[in-house]
Amino acid sequence: MSIKTEAGVPILETARTILRPHRPADFETYAAIWAEPAVIRFIGGKPRTREESWMRFLRHAGLWSLIGYGFWAIEDKATGRFIGEAGFHDLKREIEPSIEGVPEAGWALATEA
Repeated sequence: MSIKTEAGVPILETARTILRPHRPADFETYAAIWAEPAVIRFIGGKPRTREESWMRFLRHAGLWSLIGYGFWAIEDKATGRFIGEAGFHDLKREIEPSIEGVPEAGWALATEA
């Protein structure tokens, strides 16, 4: 079985959508989505400026080549329009407080609590 790819990104299809890499033509809609307060309301932060959206948009392409996974653009199959995004990323965030040097922290204790 072969998997279709574009720019090294696997293309996934559902009955109604196509998950594919972001394309330059997606940016106007992408920026409008991330500038919308109703979108940000449930995920935290503040609406993004065009510049912030552009930097994030560019980052999506780099994720795939650097770590082998990232975000897909979601395309409506019926219209061909970009309608959003979904995916995975690694923010390299640390747990607070740090558990570095405490290897037993959290190991198999949840089932006993």
